[in-house]
Amino acid sequence: MLAVAGLLLIGCSSVSEPGSTAVLLWRGADVSALERIEQAGGTFRSGGQPGDAIAILRAKGVNLFRLRLFVRPNYQDVQVNDLAYTIRLAQRIRAAGGALLLDLHYSDTWADPGHQTTPAAWQGIGIDSLVTVVETYTAAAVDSLRESAMLPRMVQIGNEVDHGMLWPIGQVTGTGGDTLAQWDRFTRLLKAAAEGVRDALRPGDSVAIVIHYSRGADAGATRWFFDHIEAAGVPYDVIGLSYYPWWHGTYGALSSNLNAAAARYHRPVMVVETSYPWRAGGWEGMVVDTSAMQWPATPLGQDRFLRTLIGAVASVPGNAGAGVVWWYPEAIAVPGLSVWGGGSLALFDSTTDILPAAGQFAGP
Repeated sequence: MLAVAGLLLIGCSSVSEPGSTAVLLWRGADVSALERIEQAGGTFRSGGQPGDAIAILRAKGVNLFRLRLFVRPNYQDVQVNDLAYTIRLAQRIRAAGGALLLDLHYSDTWADPGHQTTPAAWQGIGIDSLVTVVETYTAAAVDSLRESAMLPRMVQIGNEVDHGMLWPIGQVTGTGGDTLAQWDRFTRLLKAAAEGVRDALRPGDSVAIVIHYSRGADAGATRWFFDHIEAAGVPYDVIGLSYYPWWHGTYGALSSNLNAAAARYHRPVMVVETSYPWRAGGWEGMVVDTSAMQWPATPLGQDRFLRTLIGAVASVPGNAGAGVVWWYPEAIAVPGLSVWGGGSLALFDSTTDILPAAGQFAGP
């Protein structure tokens, strides 16, 4: 197993009285597009005063910053996350006193449940060669961050790998259509990624491996996926889930799944991606089902959503709820860029001032 002693001892408390706020060990924000948005003219404020977005989020209690890494991005829109870009943001995170969660996409572009495109430079090679490339690439990425910026506290070996990664070789076609051969190839790639992280470690290092599955409110699907991961003996330390209520379901279903997954697999659980609108306009076109959106699309509604979500994670039995990461809090509207929800899902308002929901990350 990886050296994680002391890293994931969960220091969270559930809500003890009305009006109190649950506290999680990891209170996170994925700020992968920040530098690109700043280049397009984006600025950020707290109480009307301009400031660095990372420092503003740190002051609100965020202590973990997630950064994605593409292999060779095309630099269009916000697909700019190569290693040099990621190192620059990691240096800013280090300067602000935050920790780093590295999110390896193993693709030149977005990797998610419907897209896991093999990088152009890795296409056309067989499974054995691909396993070697994944291990070598992972080790080099982690080592470069250590040397130039900071050693990640956590590494996601793949992003929302519900149906595998590095398609078509590492693809799993889903419940009912999956085969043992598919799982064998996919889990070999995951093991290679984990081994790559190990290769970069030095004595005394602590880096936790996160496996990220998107369907945070689906207990049956989560069990299907992680039962296969366990059966293959893939080494990992944290179960990472996504939770967007308009895609994934109710808060109650999420809470039940968090509890069940922690109990079944004896691992900490995290919501490594989440978001909720603070205004109308921009997010509605992506919504599959509004029935799980029980909070209004207002600053107060967004604040209550995050409060409720943190409470759900913090109340996982056995102190196994590790943290919550808000996706794309810096997604303010700027000229020339298409941003997440048109700015309606950010943690900064139309004046680019920090929204009340960010205060829910306040720690001890």
